[in-house]
Amino acid sequence: MELVGPGALMSWVDLPAGTGFGLANLPHGVFSTPGTAPRSGIAIGDSVLDLAAVTGDPVHATGSLNAFLAQGPTAWRELRARVTDWLTDEVYRARVEPHLIPRGDVTMHLPVEVADYVDFYSSRHHAENLGRILRPGSPPLLPNWRHLPVGYHGRSGTVRVSGTPVVRPHGQRAEPEGPPSAGPTRRLDIEAEVGFVVGAPSELGTPVPLGAFPEHVFGVCLVDDWSARDLQAWEYAPLGPFLGKSFLTSVSPWVVPLAALEAARVPAPPRDVPLLPYLDDGDDPWGLDLSLEVRLNGALVSCPPFAGMYWTPAQQLAHLTVNGAALRTGDLVASGTVSGPRRDQRGSLMELSWGGTEPLTLAGGTTRTFLEDGDEVTISGTAPGTDGSRISLGEVTGRVVPDPMREE
Repeated sequence: MELVGPGALMSWVDLPAGTGFGLANLPHGVFSTPGTAPRSGIAIGDSVLDLAAVTGDPVHATGSLNAFLAQGPTAWRELRARVTDWLTDEVYRARVEPHLIPRGDVTMHLPVEVADYVDFYSSRHHAENLGRILRPGSPPLLPNWRHLPVGYHGRSGTVRVSGTPVVRPHGQRAEPEGPPSAGPTRRLDIEAEVGFVVGAPSELGTPVPLGAFPEHVFGVCLVDDWSARDLQAWEYAPLGPFLGKSFLTSVSPWVVPLAALEAARVPAPPRDVPLLPYLDDGDDPWGLDLSLEVRLNGALVSCPPFAGMYWTPAQQLAHLTVNGAALRTGDLVASGTVSGPRRDQRGSLMELSWGGTEPLTLAGGTTRTFLEDGDEVTISGTAPGTDGSRISLGEVTGRVVPDPMREE
């Protein structure tokens, strides 16, 4: 038995020292082994607990988390308590241990069937950086930005699990002179984000207030909202993101329950304009102290801090539903690019290279402004656990490949 952190519960599972997947975490995902169908599991140390096998409940054998998430917060709490008992009390060891599978032996799948996908724009540092890059000489923030969480509806059908190849997208690009051209993006970018997975749905026509956030959102994952900046720039006016965003969004395979993030809750940053009542979170803020790391071809290029996000996920959900829009099980709500005040905290290459004018130097002297074919990006994250440990949010990875069916 090992202690994962000061004050941690003891487990009969052999937990590696410093594991991010201890008892304080217990993230959910969907996995398979050779010759078996995808099913739900929980990560513990270097193993996956096969929920379908250990519980016998068919809700965990569907190949996605949706059926379980739809059962709501009471079921989420009960299963978490039960699994914690199983992994800490020796009396359950003989029953549970046969259903622990080495994580190295499993293939991870998309954890949820994504219903709707909404991406926000909630980092003030990111929004101001892009404003200065794209609109020099003008105020970096547009007039509405400090009054509401700006967002757009993405394409849920192109949300894929970590490891899915990033096929360089094609579309229209503006040229310095003459008409636009069509071809592969020359400005392929990343966006380091955090995603919030909706479990319990809501009724059409009924807004979800700030205080109901944990009654609907099950947990968090990491998101890379790949972006074709040149396609986006040409098509952006007047309706916003379209082909520059809709070709692929990658998510990490493990969904960390909100229950594991209680120690990560922090106040939101000070706001400099009064908030309308439905967004006023003064009594129950949902800022989260999450630490992200972005690596490009193995080199650490950025450490974005989520705690500084101007708009919290609870505010995003409240704004998303204030018009009566209904939540569905499997909805993915992404935070928008996470960026901090320092250069090494910027969550996109657009910011790190300042629009391509300041190339980023990598190990060996190579430089990047935007992604080249063969580049691999990995975003990882951690948070403080309730037992004093650092819990892992896992990682989301993608490698850029050319489209073999197309030419420049």
